[in-house]
Amino acid sequence: MTIENMKKKVQNDPWRLKYHVMPETGWLNDPNGAIQFDGTYHLYYQYVPEDVNGGATHWGHMTSEDMVHFNQEPIFMSPTETYDIDGVYSGSGIEKDGKIHFFYTGNVKQPGDHDYIFNGREQNVVHVVSPDGFEIERREVVIPHADFPEGFSDHIRDPKLFEKNGHYYMVLGGRTEDNKGSILVYDSPDLEKWNYHGTMIDGNEDQGYMWECPDFFELDDKDVLILSPQGILPEVYQFNNPHAAGYVIGELEWDSVKLTPETAFQEFDRGFDFYAPHTFEDDQGRRIMWVWMGIGDTNPEYMNPTVTRGWQHAMALPRELTVENGKLYQRPLPEYKEIRYNEMKRAIGAADDLAGEVYELLVEMEESKPFHLTLRQDTELIYDGEILTLKHGRSGYGRRKRMTPIAEVTQLQIFVDTSSIEIFVNDGEFVLTTRVYPEVGQDLIAFEADAKGTMTYWDLKLEEE
Repeated sequence: MTIENMKKKVQNDPWRLKYHVMPETGWLNDPNGAIQFDGTYHLYYQYVPEDVNGGATHWGHMTSEDMVHFNQEPIFMSPTETYDIDGVYSGSGIEKDGKIHFFYTGNVKQPGDHDYIFNGREQNVVHVVSPDGFEIERREVVIPHADFPEGFSDHIRDPKLFEKNGHYYMVLGGRTEDNKGSILVYDSPDLEKWNYHGTMIDGNEDQGYMWECPDFFELDDKDVLILSPQGILPEVYQFNNPHAAGYVIGELEWDSVKLTPETAFQEFDRGFDFYAPHTFEDDQGRRIMWVWMGIGDTNPEYMNPTVTRGWQHAMALPRELTVENGKLYQRPLPEYKEIRYNEMKRAIGAADDLAGEVYELLVEMEESKPFHLTLRQDTELIYDGEILTLKHGRSGYGRRKRMTPIAEVTQLQIFVDTSSIEIFVNDGEFVLTTRVYPEVGQDLIAFEADAKGTMTYWDLKLEEE
């Protein structure tokens, strides 16, 4: 099937998302290089246009003026060089002297009998200079794989850049030779010459064998490190996906660039489809997070049926982060209020006429009470006063159940698209993100609770510009 025929097939797919960023065809994964430059928001992402199961990745590219309506741009970078021939892997962007400087991992797999973990792989740090986010002036390796420190496997990748007092820093995710995660730090006065500074923080054998997609920033007078551990050991109520994504809040000692944690590693999301979060700061001073609404090495129990339709995966809604009560709260951007229409407000207990396919639902209770909420065919959200449970039936395509202890629940803000559900609990204190693939017409909403409060429903529609 040609790419053009694939595009037509995807455009006509009833599971194609209406207000989320998703590819025209093929495979999407990690968000990369997010930045606001000259008033325009840029989002890049891992992209394989011709294969729904992944492969040698490009950097896809979307732009927006308002973080709601996005334009599909031409592919920004492809694996065409000897130092990235097997994939233009993840990275980030930073502005300097009126230009955007991107850094990414160039992936190379040597031919032969290799395991590609401890031998046979190169992961080079590549520097790209762009005058506008569309064109490339310069592209060169600044840290070749051979220059990485001893004690690590061949897996060191995903550079994220930040600046402090006119000096530049780069964090990289790593896997040690004894299969533990680690965050490496490099520093530079000019983005050209880089010096290894040591590790910011190191993991133990229970915290995953590889730490991907690191991100560091200062927010609300706290230092925050985001990472995506592969292979973290599951616990009863968390880390139940094959790979996790979360954060540590602490204090960074800038001379040594060592992070002293003030919190344990906390998982971002308690749903089924959330990985590789990536943040940037916009001109309003907001810390905005993009995230892949999917996961690598998916649990074989569940899958995405859109593979047979020519596409797989999407981005979750962009979210603003704040530090509150020792944790990161996630809230959907207020810009998405612009796509609301057809508002319906009901008292709890008198909302048996609500139904929808693409909508936002706000539930506000005067006090926390047990409840049972049904969404989109057979998705259930159940709270017994102590545990919040997300359950899927047939429409989950193998996704079954996730459980989260929560002391009280008084508010739910839920975004439903044709094949996704994002549940924000208590104004962003907890979030559950999941893909779901319901049958046409299975759209009734049912909320049962011995509680006082209101339910507000909006249809959502992304008007064409």
